[in-house]
Amino acid sequence: MPTLDHILAERLDASFKGFPSERPAFTVAEAGAQGLQLLRGDLPMPVAVLRESALRHNADWLMRFVAASGASLAPHGKTTNAPQLFAEQLRDGAWGLTVANVHQARLAVEAGAQRVLMANQIASVGDAARWGALAGAHPGVCFLTLTDSSAQLALLAEGLARAGAPRVDVLVELGTPGGRTGCRDAAGALVLARAVAATPGLRLAGVEAFEGLNVSNDAARDTAFVGDWMRALLGLARDCDREGLFVGLDEVLLSAGGSAAYDLVVGGLDGAALSRPARVVLRSGCYLSHDDGMYRRHVAAIAARGAVHGEPPRGALEVWAAVQSRPEPDRAIVTLGRRDVGTDADLPLPKWWFRPGRDVQPVPAPAHWAVFGHNDQHGYLRVAPADPIEVGDWIGFGVSHPCTTFDKWRLVWGIDDAGHVTRAIRTYF
Repeated sequence: MPTLDHILAERLDASFKGFPSERPAFTVAEAGAQGLQLLRGDLPMPVAVLRESALRHNADWLMRFVAASGASLAPHGKTTNAPQLFAEQLRDGAWGLTVANVHQARLAVEAGAQRVLMANQIASVGDAARWGALAGAHPGVCFLTLTDSSAQLALLAEGLARAGAPRVDVLVELGTPGGRTGCRDAAGALVLARAVAATPGLRLAGVEAFEGLNVSNDAARDTAFVGDWMRALLGLARDCDREGLFVGLDEVLLSAGGSAAYDLVVGGLDGAALSRPARVVLRSGCYLSHDDGMYRRHVAAIAARGAVHGEPPRGALEVWAAVQSRPEPDRAIVTLGRRDVGTDADLPLPKWWFRPGRDVQPVPAPAHWAVFGHNDQHGYLRVAPADPIEVGDWIGFGVSHPCTTFDKWRLVWGIDDAGHVTRAIRTYF
């Protein structure tokens, strides 16, 4: 797997989408010195960029919240899958990194994580053996993973034994009826916790939940729903503690919290009152790039609950495209399709408008512009007949749910607010 040094030494060329084919190859480390400029047309479109000022603002913003709350942050790496950004999150003070599979865990370790939390169930003996082999190769790193059934626990134990793995820490996941993974009630979760504690090679390290898919931005409903869930999770931890299932731990881990309702998680897990210290670990991943759709709405709901102080996070990830046709008065066709931007939460949002040769800086896109459809390589933009948008204009689009846009780009350019390329960021999906 690539170390940070290997990534910086990697050569970029026209095999990467978004690389200017007229340029000779250069390394990732050399990207910022190439004098590339988005607004001069130096990058082919469509192209994905990250605004450095927004990245820094967002990182500082969440770390202030974490510090004030007393929680710890293990950002979910699956959002960007970019070790360069992992390393920055760790330097900012992240407690560890969250991953969804063994591939991402390797990236996290190579980026310097000393704690790797797989917030997922390992679902094959082979992957359990790979997890164990990774733990054995990095004895100074704490590896944690989840379980939610006796069947999955058995295959986890079998794979770890096959790999001759050292002791591995496990969190029992408490889900909710009709939800995704997780034990459906606290009684079943407690039975499973006893089984973890009794399994050789495993240690019960805490309990876990994921509330993000159940957040609706209905303030009263979310406060009650997430609050009840976190109280049940705390109750499970107390039952495990009362039975002496947390053996050999300096602290018990209580983990939940994506990027949608982390304030409710922190409030709900406050005051664990266990026989040993408890650490609340949030796993927000999308905070770093944020977005201009789904997570903007989530943060607005968080702000309405009084948990956002100062300027809220900004959408840092943008995908720029050109207008290639205006076949009818009320529509324009742009060079932005499903291959370039995620559409699972919302269609991309027109954010900036720029006309080469006329404009020095982009202007905000008119509020009535809206993408209403996509093909593989085309986007359909609704405009007003009187709008002076022309073929050859450029549109900078914000995204909704950044995870499913990052995974479409092996290369994302960092830019400053004037459009100068500051660096190249490699992703490893």
